[in-house]
Amino acid sequence: MCQHQPSCPTASSADRESARLVAHHPEQGWSLLCNGVLLFEDTGELLPDGQVIDPHRPAVTAVTAA
Repeated sequence: MCQHQPSCPTASSADRESARLVAHHPEQGWSLLCNGVLLFEDTGELLPDGQVIDPHRPAVTAVTAA
């Protein structure tokens, strides 16, 4: 899919999220990357082969006052 030089990472690469944006729809919570990956606002992904990548946000821990 990617026509850029150098080419963007493929959908199966570990760094697939660094591919260029093709479409960005923040009002709907998703973006399409040039490698065919749908990247969702919650950090989940849908790969071109239909594989679902669960959201992978860093865990937030509560801080309590001493």
